Amino acid sequence: MKNQLTKGESRRVMYVENKDGDIDGVAARIGWVEFSKSGQTVYYRGKSLCRIKGGGVAGNHFDEATGDEYWISGIKKRGSNTHWAEPVNVEIDDDALAEYKKLKQGI
Repeated sequence: MKNQLTKGESRRVMYVENKDGDIDGVAARIGWVEFSKSGQTVYYRGKSLCRIKGGGVAGNHFDEATGDEYWISGIKKRGSNTHWAEPVNVEIDDDALAEYKKLKQGI
């Protein structure tokens, strides 16, 4: 199913930020995510991140296991995906680096 998040893909490199904590030591990461058939659930680093209907307080998804809110978005060509008022450290997963560079260059 194609929606704004999946862009019709079953797997994409995306920006993933834990609004309530961290993801393996940093607040945000850029990496490969996979989508459920409906596109409402994002799978990343063993987490099932479900779409929040109507939007959440700080994120657009929540971790099924912990309830933590996550912000998940596509990669922005112009620069950082972090919010200007709330900058966080971002790490790019090694297996996503080449694809991330292509996206930034518009290839």
